[in-house]
Amino acid sequence: MHFADIIVICAYFLLLPLVSIMMSGRRKTSGDFLSASHDLPWWAICLSLVATETSTLTFISIPGIGYTTGIVFLGLAAGYLIGRLIVAIWFLPLYAQGQIKSAYQYLGERFGPELQCAASGAFLITRLLAEGVRLSAGLLPLTWMLEHNGISINHLAVLSLIMAFTLTYTVLGGLRAVIWSDSIQLCIYLFGAAACTYLLMHRLPSEGWKLAWTAGKMSPFHALHVGTLISDPFTPLAALVGGGILSVASHGSDQLMVQRLLAARNIRDARYALVGSAFVVALLFGLLSLVGVQLWITHKGASLATIGLLSPDELFPSYIVSGLPAGLGGLLLAGVLSATMGSLSSTLNAMSGAALTDFGPLPERLLKRWGRTCGFRDSPLFAPRIMTLLWSSVLILVALWFTQGQQSAVILGLTIAGWSYGPTLGAFLFGILYPSARTRDALAGFLVSLAVMAAIMKFLQYAGYHVAFPWLVPLGMAGMLIAARFSMLLTRTPRLEPPSAHTTRKD
Repeated sequence: MHFADIIVICAYFLLLPLVSIMMSGRRKTSGDFLSASHDLPWWAICLSLVATETSTLTFISIPGIGYTTGIVFLGLAAGYLIGRLIVAIWFLPLYAQGQIKSAYQYLGERFGPELQCAASGAFLITRLLAEGVRLSAGLLPLTWMLEHNGISINHLAVLSLIMAFTLTYTVLGGLRAVIWSDSIQLCIYLFGAAACTYLLMHRLPSEGWKLAWTAGKMSPFHALHVGTLISDPFTPLAALVGGGILSVASHGSDQLMVQRLLAARNIRDARYALVGSAFVVALLFGLLSLVGVQLWITHKGASLATIGLLSPDELFPSYIVSGLPAGLGGLLLAGVLSATMGSLSSTLNAMSGAALTDFGPLPERLLKRWGRTCGFRDSPLFAPRIMTLLWSSVLILVALWFTQGQQSAVILGLTIAGWSYGPTLGAFLFGILYPSARTRDALAGFLVSLAVMAAIMKFLQYAGYHVAFPWLVPLGMAGMLIAARFSMLLTRTPRLEPPSAHTTRKD
């Protein structure tokens, strides 16, 4: 590693928390800490949305997919745009009706606190497991890159270091600091991806792009075949329909994304941020995919094994380590750290907000009582800050546990997300489509669909079938709506007939 790379990485670690905290201002109340006072510009929220939904795996894996498959992630980005437009038109007005701090408060107002707690509990469990998977898997390329630069460090040390710096601005600055840090981090790895694209462009042979086009690397979709209808996530049907529904679920009913939209000044700014994030995602996916295609052209279409790589995920880290000039390699390594820390800080803040908002005043009272017992000064920010620290400790344990596992972390993470997204989105749609629906119908449909989704995915795993991740959300959504509708029919109270005009009244 060059001295310039070390300077860049150290500057990143020192300046990011400082700048984020300075830009966040002073937090006075728990509401300020969790909702950012609803005064952030839409473009910052837009960048934060993209930084939240991407991670180290996104930054590392897409170039490898571009090398082996082409620019298919651009087709998925088109589906994301469709989903965000649906959320902007139909979901955001529901959140704008009141002072809502959590995505699941709408379910509480529509169906009661039981469903709000159930949906929020599913979010907390799912997000804890999914982020643990993303964090443990993201450490692999990071430690690999450090080792190839002569720095030997174990997973616990890397995880603790990342968590410590992330908590610095997350605990002190709240959601405002998280959003500003997300914006800075996204700009870092967007610039890094653009710089790689520019450098590789000058090394390509003149006939390179023609070769890539002939090989199908420049097509945004895979051809649709009956045999791969549900297993290939990059067919037009899966990318546009499945990807669109996945985006509706993630950005319309998941606290991780909705929390950022609720921080906007008004519904117009929230819509600008939401729809704009689809184009930023497409830009990021396009740049990273293009890097993969350019590396494929550089290596003249050689297989990964031929160039000495065991998996597609090793492609971009190996290029960062060996193919970049001094300084830029450090910036790209900082970009990998940015992707990890951006997702982590967003998760911690969203989980703290859900735990303190959706389960009534009890969690905050217990934390404040414990704080007074231990001699801490009573402060409105004490509960959210301690809750953030508690979730960070649990998340470290979960990430270390998944590091010991043998199953594919990427597949496991997508399976966990698909398990809860569909039922939650189904609950939102059920409340919209059936004005006469009751709490017990929605709660029964939600719980049944969670159980059925878990059983179906376990059965498919044992049977050797693979369902592409865009289809998991429609499956869970349909299960919730069918189960809830069935509950309505079973528990419907018979309507009493009005007395007949010929009925004789008894005195």
